[in-house]
Amino acid sequence: MSNLVRANIALFLVNALYGANHVVAKGVMPTYLTPNVFIFLRAVGATVLFWLVKFLFVKEKVKRKDLLLLAACGLFGVTVNQLFFFHGLSLTSSINSGIIMTVNPILVVILSYFILKESITWRKSVGIALGATGAILLTLTAGTGQGDSSLGDLFIFINAASYAVYLVLVKPLMKKYAPLTVITYVFSFGLTYIMLYPPTLMELASTDFSAIPMDKVYVIIFVIVGVTFLTYLLTVYGLKYVSPAVSSAYIYLQPVLVMFFAVVLSAIGLADDYTNTITWEKIGYMFLIFVGVYITSSSSFLKKKKSRI
Repeated sequence: MSNLVRANIALFLVNALYGANHVVAKGVMPTYLTPNVFIFLRAVGATVLFWLVKFLFVKEKVKRKDLLLLAACGLFGVTVNQLFFFHGLSLTSSINSGIIMTVNPILVVILSYFILKESITWRKSVGIALGATGAILLTLTAGTGQGDSSLGDLFIFINAASYAVYLVLVKPLMKKYAPLTVITYVFSFGLTYIMLYPPTLMELASTDFSAIPMDKVYVIIFVIVGVTFLTYLLTVYGLKYVSPAVSSAYIYLQPVLVMFFAVVLSAIGLADDYTNTITWEKIGYMFLIFVGVYITSSSSFLKKKKSRI
């Protein structure tokens, strides 16, 4: 199996974990944890895991001149990204949050063009256009009107824009360092910013952790280990072999995956029941999204194949 195939599998797994996160994380906030406390726990847990694994397997240091770029990646990729995502998710529906995230690939293509000077090929443009069309059509039919919030939707949009900036900024670092090294420093800076955010420590001190039931504790652990540690690690691995535009194109799958996990997790009692929102019309739009992601990601395979001829 080639590195390119592994990279695409890694990016699919990332968005599968994110899709589950949209559904399960909402059940924790704000009843048991505030968004700020949840973000703090997530950043602390992931940072400790990254440094532990790095200490054991990767003996690599970064150059001082790259610390500023790593600090910027920590700001956009962890702090701003997570603050606006969790605050937005606590206000709006999980379906809405998954759909709004699909604006990310468009922003990444634009930013990559201006910052990284990456060309926008016709195939990539067609794939993104198809995925965006499916996502927009899905947006018009996915909401039930319950739990919607304009402010929450705005926060999710800012989250998507921030993550797009991160994907573009972190790409050059992937060419110089091991993925684990990059993400360890990114999270270290991100955690520092989160701790400097005034409400974080105040809300942490007033949190009654003894009142959190075990099923929610498992969700918190899943978010820290699966949706934070693994997703960021798999993302930087994927960025080592594909462009930010291809990586972000997988976000088009999130509305599909959010609905999938909403059905599965509601069936086992871990989420609210969204099964009445699934229609054949939406399944058609989901298929359009899949086609868009395939065309966008396959452009990398074709480009690599031509370079070998």
